[in-house]
Amino acid sequence: MTDDGTPPVAGAPAASAAANTDLDWMTAALDEARLAVDHGDVPVGAVVVDALGRELGRGHNRREVDADPTAHAEILALRAAAVSRGHWRLDDCTLFVTLEPCAMCAGAMVNARLGRLVFGATDPKAGAVVSLYRLAEDTRLNHRFAVTAGCAPEPSVALLQGFFRALRARGEK
Repeated sequence: MTDDGTPPVAGAPAASAAANTDLDWMTAALDEARLAVDHGDVPVGAVVVDALGRELGRGHNRREVDADPTAHAEILALRAAAVSRGHWRLDDCTLFVTLEPCAMCAGAMVNARLGRLVFGATDPKAGAVVSLYRLAEDTRLNHRFAVTAGCAPEPSVALLQGFFRALRARGEK
C-alpha cells in the first residue's frame, strides 16, 4: 500500500524522491566529493534538490582540473540546477554540500535566492555561513536563506583530512 492507503501502481517507484532525508542527500554530496580526488581537487561535493525532492544539479570541486578559481562544487551545482530548471531562481531548493561554503559560494546562494542550505563540516578558515561570516542571515543583503549545519560532518572531515594528509605525504602541500 502507498502512504494514502491505495495499492501501488505497477512500475511506479516504491517511494518518492521526496522521501529522501537530509542524510540521504548529504551521502550523495559525499559521493560527488570523492570524484574531485580523481583529478587532484579538494574533495567537496554539492547537490541541489527542489521542493519535490528531485535532484536538479550536482557538482564537485574542479578548480585544478579546469584551471578555474570559481569552479567550486556549490557554484557548479547551482549552475546545473538553474540550467535544469530553465531559470536562475532556486527559492524552493535546498543545496547540500559537504563543507561550509566560502564567501563566493554563499554570495551565489544569495543571488540564486536559494531556499535552504545544508552542510556537513564547518570551515574555520573560509566558512562564510557560520564560521567567519553569517551571509545567509545578513539583513543588509537582499535575500536570506535557512541553514542546517552539521549534517554528517564526520565523513566530510575524514575525506578532507585524508586528502590533505596524502598531499603532505607526497610533499605537495
